[in-house]
Amino acid sequence: MHPTTKIIILSILVLSFQYAYSQGNCPYLAVQGNKQHLVVDGKPFIVRGGELGNSSFTSVEYMKPHWATLKEMHLNTVLAPVYWELIEPKKGQFEFGLLDELIQEARNNDLKLILLWFGSWKNSMSSHVPAWIKTDQSIYPRAVDERGNSQEILTPFSQENLEADKRAFVALMNHLKEIDSKDQTVIMVQPENEIGMLPSARDYHDFANAAFSEEVPVELLTYLQANREDLVPEFKALWKRNGYKTEGNWEEVFGAGYQTDELFMAWHFAQYTEEITKAGKEAYGLPMFVNAALIRPGKIPGEYPSAGPLPHLMDIWRAGTPSIDFFSPDFYNPDFEYWNDLYTRQANTLFVPEHAFDGTVGAKALFTIGHYEGIGFSPFSIENGVSNQLKGAYSVLEQLEPLIGQKIGQNALEGVLLDGSKVMTTVVLGDYEFSFKNSYTLGWEAGASKEVWDSGGALILQVGPKEFYIAGSGVVATFKNWKNRSKTVGILKCEEGRLENGQWQIIRHLNGDQTHQGRHVRISHDQYSILRVQLYEYD
Repeated sequence: MHPTTKIIILSILVLSFQYAYSQGNCPYLAVQGNKQHLVVDGKPFIVRGGELGNSSFTSVEYMKPHWATLKEMHLNTVLAPVYWELIEPKKGQFEFGLLDELIQEARNNDLKLILLWFGSWKNSMSSHVPAWIKTDQSIYPRAVDERGNSQEILTPFSQENLEADKRAFVALMNHLKEIDSKDQTVIMVQPENEIGMLPSARDYHDFANAAFSEEVPVELLTYLQANREDLVPEFKALWKRNGYKTEGNWEEVFGAGYQTDELFMAWHFAQYTEEITKAGKEAYGLPMFVNAALIRPGKIPGEYPSAGPLPHLMDIWRAGTPSIDFFSPDFYNPDFEYWNDLYTRQANTLFVPEHAFDGTVGAKALFTIGHYEGIGFSPFSIENGVSNQLKGAYSVLEQLEPLIGQKIGQNALEGVLLDGSKVMTTVVLGDYEFSFKNSYTLGWEAGASKEVWDSGGALILQVGPKEFYIAGSGVVATFKNWKNRSKTVGILKCEEGRLENGQWQIIRHLNGDQTHQGRHVRISHDQYSILRVQLYEYD
């Protein structure tokens, strides 16, 4: 073998080992089967998360009594804000002491962190930018509404605004690499927070007006033409109405109106975010995502935080932010399944980084992981007390996590979410169709008399041709063989138990009244548990 060839082969092997090592020890996103999932410490990782209140981590003292609460609820990850105004109180002078304390406390409590960068925008507003930015509008201009009034929103059309935010974000990522690349406490980062334009559909700053009259960027039009058949239907219909035009300014290509104003802003918000994200990843390549405040019913652009990474704008954001790994919804409305269905189009990976901390979170966490095979779930203001629903759901997820990791993308996972308005649903795994009902439908649970029924939810995991785990609360299930309908399906065995270090430990063998004499399996609303179910058929 020629010496040069040996050197080349050796170099390839070294690079391969280095890549494998970095992938095994640095959080990253991997594709398994037909799904993308998060890998931490070399293993699939499900975020059993909780987001701190916006002003919670401004001192170590405030958080001291809360760490035990988070552990009690079986969290493995805390979502915590990082405030631009606190890390760069004076231009070019960075102070990371508070962040370092947060990271150390997370390590002390065996928790991972997802950092939320409250930079140029947080809930649309620029409330967390440093004072030296807020007080110098001549250098760091703000968005302007159609009446000419400046808003508490930095305009995305200013290069000075962009460069200031980017410098701070890169400093943050460099610091994380320096202090955390070995321990990997921080596993993901969210650049900005709930980007959106209010109270107008678009910015009317002079910079914005000039950009609005320019040609639609070639990069966007190239993306749209290349992906025309796969665009989300709402956006495709809008473009189609104007003749699928591929040249001209924004109104010439997309037509006049609020919808076009929103498209225009979405592109420029996305481009701004891309520059920050790309620079941050070059400093330290953690997975990064962006989130959106969802649209309230009946609202038009300008009446909700417009132009963020919303489902109908996903193509604009995909074209404008190639460095962003996925887009996420924040929930403060009841239409959980509806919005998640929209967010999982175009193979977008689902992560719910923020949900109202209410009585539905346990069932929704299981549904997120089971039905969508999502990266994780996270209620907001998690430090404000213990939720038994979340505690129960996270406990069974913790036990099942190794099995779930093996089954991601293999068509072996499902989930159900039930309440008073949706009392029944069906799912199919392997040869079997499962009919799930809210367990209140049986009539004998105390909560059945409530005016508003509690949410029931479950994760179903297939581990053999006839063997399944069902984990959750408030559900009752019956079975059919959908491939061979002439057969009756019975319950061969039903066990309630725990998974400890991957080994099944039986708590109770269920039969008789607990399985309605072999006709169903159920988990009541007053408990979260795991059932191991084996099925069989007879004529």
